[in-house]
Amino acid sequence: MAASAFSPPADVIVLGSGIGGLVAALSAAVAGLRVVVLEKSALVGGTTAHSEAMVWVPCSAQARAAGVSDSRDAALTYLRAAAGAQAREATARAFVEHAASALAFVEQHSAARWTLTTASIDYLPDLPGATRGARALTPQPFDGRRLGAPFARLRAPLSTTMILGGLAIASDDLPHYYRVGRSLRSTAVVASRVLRYVGDRLRGYPRGTALGGGNGVLAALLLALQERGVPVLTQARATALLRHGGRVDGVRWTDAAGRVADWPCRRGVVLATGGFPFSAELQRRHYPHVAAGQGHHSLSAETNTGDGIAMALAAGAVLETDVQQPAAWAPASLVPTPRGVVPFPHFGDRAKPGVIAVDRRGRRFVSEATTYHLFVPALLRACSGDRQAEAWLIADHRAQRRYGLGVAPPFPGRLQPHLRSGYLLRDDTLAGLAARLGIDAAGLQQTVDDFNRHAERGEDPAFHKGRSDYDRSQGDAGHAPNPCVAPLRQGPYYAVRIVPGDLGTFIGLRADAHARVLGAGGEPIEGLYAVGTEMASAMGGSYPGAGITVGGAITFAYLAGRHLAGLAP
Repeated sequence: MAASAFSPPADVIVLGSGIGGLVAALSAAVAGLRVVVLEKSALVGGTTAHSEAMVWVPCSAQARAAGVSDSRDAALTYLRAAAGAQAREATARAFVEHAASALAFVEQHSAARWTLTTASIDYLPDLPGATRGARALTPQPFDGRRLGAPFARLRAPLSTTMILGGLAIASDDLPHYYRVGRSLRSTAVVASRVLRYVGDRLRGYPRGTALGGGNGVLAALLLALQERGVPVLTQARATALLRHGGRVDGVRWTDAAGRVADWPCRRGVVLATGGFPFSAELQRRHYPHVAAGQGHHSLSAETNTGDGIAMALAAGAVLETDVQQPAAWAPASLVPTPRGVVPFPHFGDRAKPGVIAVDRRGRRFVSEATTYHLFVPALLRACSGDRQAEAWLIADHRAQRRYGLGVAPPFPGRLQPHLRSGYLLRDDTLAGLAARLGIDAAGLQQTVDDFNRHAERGEDPAFHKGRSDYDRSQGDAGHAPNPCVAPLRQGPYYAVRIVPGDLGTFIGLRADAHARVLGAGGEPIEGLYAVGTEMASAMGGSYPGAGITVGGAITFAYLAGRHLAGLAP
């Protein structure tokens, strides 16, 4: 099919507008190439829009400025240990060697900025090469009003992670929201955020424009591309890769009006369509619990259905399935909303004192404070053979009112809407709560009795909650002797149901250190690149630290753009 007038000449075509796609576009554009980004949905941002956009970057400029000790050798040692038999030396080494340069590039050529998160601990702190406060960075807020009209095209965060119908809470602000009414400074901070949000809504914005996390980073990247004249087309769906002489040199695509055309490109195509977390077929093939009929709820963008992977496989690519885990797991609760059920990711609440997780038999199955990526496999093992993979977070009155439980807020937030919807369940006794949940009452009572007996001393001999530095970093630093452990004694008791979820896939296209997609014989498919979760996990399907997926996406997107331009990393 011949190219049409609405497919002008391009050097590089990027498919997908998450952080991987936008950084690849920026990298190629800064190198002087003509770039276009095609996004199949009406919104820009992909899964990054739902994320905190923390990055895991060894030896960053921010770490050096803070005087934090780290080395690339230590980081590579840690990644090898985390990945084990699934370690991928070439891509892991490329990541460690170039992650800091990639982050510096994004900060130099856009308004996106990150700060070192000194409280963040590598998720597997007992492994060689692990560090504390050296590698995870948090994005700074960005003023969405700077984008102008394109702000309306930016995908919003998950509705379950916003309050007041559109106010997103930056991760740095979360402690202030917990302390409203108990700290004058925190109350003032939250009041200022709410006033800014009210002003935005009065000015006609559909949601708050003080953008934190992934939304802020995406907005900064969009602005940078906008200033360079790089088109980011929405409702532009690629359906096939064009190949001539064994080289990928364009895409077949459909525009918003339904017109179909071929769009050629001189240098190549970058696949950044977000993996396959919403492909029912690929889920069944690669998620054993889905194949067993136990269900799954992804927290990624619903448009990530494996399009890029399907096009690449048709061009001779290979799907890398030898990974520790097929996806970046995260437990989720299902929140009823006027627009349907929306998942909510459970990161910090599980680790708090006075909170435990139990299966349908009323038994604990893991340290609740472990990483979200490790929590879900433990949940799946506990539910092996059950009709559903599910568990319940249980908290007593003190814990719920102090820390919240899922979207049910701490004091002074209102619980009644969540009790009415059935999201939060409450009863004066553990036996009554078990009856409401449909789980074994005797098992729950025995579990709580056993837990409480040791929790009085801050101990958890069953699962060692709060023993590791990572666990303790997720608890309440003001609670002694163990920031993660307290008995459940004060009724009423509360519960939220949690199920397996993911933040994106780790199974992806086999690629080399330049992000070039590889064929069955290990040779690069000329002109074809994969970044983000389109590319097989450089960490072998492990999840060694906060921001590892976004850090990897930025790094290989940067490398892909440089390679397309014929530049050394």
